[in-house]
Amino acid sequence: MSINEERLNQFLGHAVGDLGAAISATLMLVGDQLGLYRALAKQPMNAAGLARATGTHERYVREWLGNQAAGGYVDYDPASDTYSLSAEQALCLADPGGPVDLPGAYSIVEATFHSLERTKENFRTGKGMEWGEHHACLFHGTERFFRAGYNAHLITEWLPALDGTLEKLRAGGKVADVGCGHGASTTLMAQAFPKSTFIGYDYHAPSIDVARERARQAGVDNAYFEAADATGYTGNHFDLICFFDCLHDMGDPVGAARHALQALKADGICMLVEPFAGDRVEDNLNPVGRVYYGASSQICVPVSLARNGPALGAQAGEARLRAVMQEAGFTRFRRATQTPFNLVFEARP
Repeated sequence: MSINEERLNQFLGHAVGDLGAAISATLMLVGDQLGLYRALAKQPMNAAGLARATGTHERYVREWLGNQAAGGYVDYDPASDTYSLSAEQALCLADPGGPVDLPGAYSIVEATFHSLERTKENFRTGKGMEWGEHHACLFHGTERFFRAGYNAHLITEWLPALDGTLEKLRAGGKVADVGCGHGASTTLMAQAFPKSTFIGYDYHAPSIDVARERARQAGVDNAYFEAADATGYTGNHFDLICFFDCLHDMGDPVGAARHALQALKADGICMLVEPFAGDRVEDNLNPVGRVYYGASSQICVPVSLARNGPALGAQAGEARLRAVMQEAGFTRFRRATQTPFNLVFEARP
């Protein structure tokens, strides 16, 4: 086999970049959990100053800062020997309430290492792994990373894209949030529409306990949470039923959609939020698709296969999702809006 040296060097350059990102993943968590990013967001500091501000050891902080500056996650000024975060870096690294929460995503990455042995077993056997079998960092990372997207888009873009929905919610509607996890989406909607009632359902009881506590901390009294499967909750007569980034994980997505159809009012709407994906593999060979395929193979597909499901995966695409909703009995289905990370669909009876 002849080797093209130029192509080899290009590949190795790409691979070394990935290796640097991989070895830095835990350092992202260190920066988040020890408050290093938040401290740097306040003012430029040298290693000694950052260590004093965060109660950490200067020698370790110096290496951390070198790693972060080499990766472009912090800025370095050689003249003053200080490090800082730009406004853009701070938005993504030091503001959990903002539109992007990168450290939250790295908690999801951490969870994949905790489940590595199970992942290898799944690849060999075709078995699955239930959501609740994962390390707790997955649940908290999912909450943080997706909550940021909901903060940025849910109230101002996604709900307004559903015909007539805002009017119902402002007047006092009834909403189900199926697969709500820690209830970030449920609580956010409840805060925005105090006249409406919101019920979050999730089959993972510990997540429901956290969702209740989150709503209590937020002072929300119009959001309720129940531990229930997507095909087994008993609520009905909903104006809106939401599936946020979860239908593709389910063991019976058609059954979940059919149950939602039965629980909706005749003029109700089902909102389906899914990871952004094209219908062809080649449409998804990009950085976003890489992230989603990675999460899908280690988290999403195993959850579905654990219940003998179809394993739609995080890159299901619009055509497959449309087929699921139509098989469930929905007669109208359209893409309402989208972001670089999500597709938002409206389905009606």
